[in-house]
This record gives sequence, C-alpha cells and structure tokens, in this order.
Amino acid sequence: MRYLTLVALPLLAMSASPVLAKGCIRGAAAGGVGGHFVGKGHAVMGAAVGCAVAHHHYAKQAKADKARARNRG
Repeated sequence: MRYLTLVALPLLAMSASPVLAKGCIRGAAAGGVGGHFVGKGHAVMGAAVGCAVAHHHYAKQAKADKARARNRG
C-alpha cells in the first residue's frame, strides 16, 4: 500500500501538463540518486520528494512566465 502511494504521486503530477511532468522526471531522477547515496531504502523516498520539489519549482516558474507574458501585452 505504501508503494502504491509513492507511485501514484508522480503519476498524478505528470498528468497535469508536459512541463510539470518534465520537472517531475528530472526531480525524481536527482532525488533517487541522492537518496541512493544517503542509505539503504532511501532512493524511492528521494525520488518522491525530488518529484514534488521539481513539480513545485516548475509550477512557480510557469506562473511567473504567464504573468510576464500578460504584462507585456
């Protein structure tokens, strides 16, 4: 059951939009590698956290780009 939640979160984030999915994949890859070096069993948790952090970053960046485009014209 715990692994189902860890798999469902990235899939849900990837279904939002292609830009956010790209960020999730990058974040999950970086988090997985970082978690692997932290210790045994932390790679999956690192991937989930990396996906969430990258998703937040790219969502904030997309919102700023939209505001910038709105102000230009």
